[in-house]
Amino acid sequence: MFDKLFEAQQKAKEIKDRLDHVSVSGEAEGGKIRVIATANKEIREVKINPEFLAEADREELEELLIVAINKAISQAENISQTEMQAASQDLLGGFGGLGNLFGNK
Repeated sequence: MFDKLFEAQQKAKEIKDRLDHVSVSGEAEGGKIRVIATANKEIREVKINPEFLAEADREELEELLIVAINKAISQAENISQTEMQAASQDLLGGFGGLGNLFGNK
């Protein structure tokens, strides 16, 4: 049983490390604002079109940054959940019938 717990911890660490190398992005205003993040929800870059920046007011820029950031985080969350679900199904399969306790078949 402890081997399975250790295996689960190792698998979670491997997934986290892998997600650090997966990039996601969120855009607003037709790509004039773009946010790039890791699948671990760490923002890596914010790109703003210089022409748009020159014309936009502060409030508009702030609102669009929020939109782009939320889109990137949403993509990151989807990828992270998919990875964790796949890993948990693999691990629960190793516990014999225990996987059925959690609604997995």
